[in-house]
Amino acid sequence: MKWYDPAGCRERLKRAVCFVNITVLILSAVLIFSEFRFDWGERLVGGFLASINHVRPEKGAVWELGRDTMTAHETVSRLIDRKSDTKAFADRTDSFAGIARRLLPGEWVTLDKTHFKDLYRTLPLTHARQILDPARLIWLLNGDVTDRIFCEGMKTGMKIYFIDTGNRVIHQIELTQDTLTAITEKHYLEPGTLETFDEFSGRIYPVDRFFGAVFKLPAEMIPDLLPDTDLLLDQEGIISRVGIWNEAENGFIRLGFEFRHQNQVRVLFVNAREWAVWQLGLVLKGAHS
Repeated sequence: MKWYDPAGCRERLKRAVCFVNITVLILSAVLIFSEFRFDWGERLVGGFLASINHVRPEKGAVWELGRDTMTAHETVSRLIDRKSDTKAFADRTDSFAGIARRLLPGEWVTLDKTHFKDLYRTLPLTHARQILDPARLIWLLNGDVTDRIFCEGMKTGMKIYFIDTGNRVIHQIELTQDTLTAITEKHYLEPGTLETFDEFSGRIYPVDRFFGAVFKLPAEMIPDLLPDTDLLLDQEGIISRVGIWNEAENGFIRLGFEFRHQNQVRVLFVNAREWAVWQLGLVLKGAHS
């Protein structure tokens, strides 16, 4: 092969298309295409670096530490932002159900005592008494008995803790999703007659007989039988009959008031004190004159 400059264009062309040049060009094209198609270059370099990672700990460790630190800072920042947003939301919300929907399982937020009292007073008394007796709430919110109120999210609802100055839980409430749904969707009012509910079977009374028995009881007992007078007075139509549930739950027995209005029949549920309902039952059965 002559290494001097070719004398003319024909000689230059012969050198350009020689076997060696064509072979190099084909191999280069094959390598480039296979790299784009199979990423073998990155895999080869990655495997090599992984195989020697144990002998170069400093740079790798520092890089990993820096990345973990940045990730941790970003995570903490997001948690702080969410905590701030959740607190602001809780301070604005007008229901326990709204707070429960916002809280993730294990997440918590504080409520001041005034706000908790306002939320409690929005509940129908029939639900409020199941959640927390008004007398106990008065005690919990009085003076320094309660220092803080925490709401903690759960998969099935929300827990509320009353904490004293010694960081002890002095009272705890669990609001299940069923309870929150019943409050939100007003499950204390159902369409149909009392016969729709088997639990009232054999314990359905005309309204006159029911209230006649109520007025034979001591006056101080009546609020325990009819705690939701506002709820009853807010309903349209007239009460035709009253049913007494055949089971007690958490110290309460449900009463069903059958309202009739414009060819519609609905049953309003009220939770009455179990012991007061027993006394009423004795009167209804004729045990008292």
